[in-house]
Amino acid sequence: MGLARTLTARAITLIAVLILVVLMVVTVLGATGMSDKLLGAIVDERLRAERQSLSQSIRDPDELNRVMEARKLELTRLYGLDVPWYLRLPQMAYRVLALDLGNARSLKSFKGSRVISDIVLERLPNTLLLMTSAIAISAVLGLVVGVKIGTHPGTRKDRGLSYFSAISFALPTWWTGILLILICAYSFQMAFGFKLFPAGGMYSSPPPTDPWLRVVDVAYHAALPVITLVVALVGSYTYTARTIVLNVAQEDFVTVARAKGVPEGIVERRYIMRVAAPPILTNIIIGLAGSIGGAILTEAVFNWPGMGTLYYQAILQMDEAVIIALTYIFTLVYVAGRFILEVLYIVLDPRVRY
Repeated sequence: MGLARTLTARAITLIAVLILVVLMVVTVLGATGMSDKLLGAIVDERLRAERQSLSQSIRDPDELNRVMEARKLELTRLYGLDVPWYLRLPQMAYRVLALDLGNARSLKSFKGSRVISDIVLERLPNTLLLMTSAIAISAVLGLVVGVKIGTHPGTRKDRGLSYFSAISFALPTWWTGILLILICAYSFQMAFGFKLFPAGGMYSSPPPTDPWLRVVDVAYHAALPVITLVVALVGSYTYTARTIVLNVAQEDFVTVARAKGVPEGIVERRYIMRVAAPPILTNIIIGLAGSIGGAILTEAVFNWPGMGTLYYQAILQMDEAVIIALTYIFTLVYVAGRFILEVLYIVLDPRVRY
């Protein structure tokens, strides 16, 4: 009963964090005047385009001005500029918290829909394919390699892989992506007459019509950005796993187990990995939860239509409804990941108690 009460309290705390994040975004957008200014700029731009169009059919300047004034009032009410931000944005935040994401101001889905849920559902599978695959591969490789070198410190393999981990951790993903595009796309084409991997995009032009060929085509286009992310991310997972395992391997209970003649495999599984698992798992789960947000620079380099690109476009066009909705979704996924960790800690190590 005590454990259930503690987990319930943690869940309530994480939900409070979720609400606080959305309220902070609303406050920043409204109190700074950014929302009103940019929405006003959108209204002015639409009025300018409509005036230019109507001037071809309405020759009387006074009549044109009356029509434009009426249109300005309509657009002002449409964008909510006739009410203060502290009345407009909290209503939007409340709808988002209730999972009623509403409609985007300027962004559209690939099919032309302004419904934010449609826009997100189109982009989310693309990001899951790219980011989650890369993080899962990096985490598995980092865990396997990090555990091996962490239990045999000081060897040549340990030093070599540690240097690689440091280099990998320091590599910017956008720079790595550009370098791999130059090597695998343009250099191969110049040297051998074909591209090892496409330079960007998600499909060939025109895309295959056969479903299986379409899957192969997507995998072919995703290969280079996934390789880019793995090269840049695997070092941090390897170094984290190595450091944690190395610290645990030097504990007295591990030394005693080896002194008693316990087989090395059992020492690694039961005495080292079981204690090292919670912090390693934290790194992996938080990384997977964060992958839903995509990678803005990497997706931009490879022209990949994912969540990172969507967030970037929403900021550029100052589509506040999309910004608030995406912030809520990303925070919701993070909160869910944190709560899953709270449960997994106890499953992995029954000694953990609050």
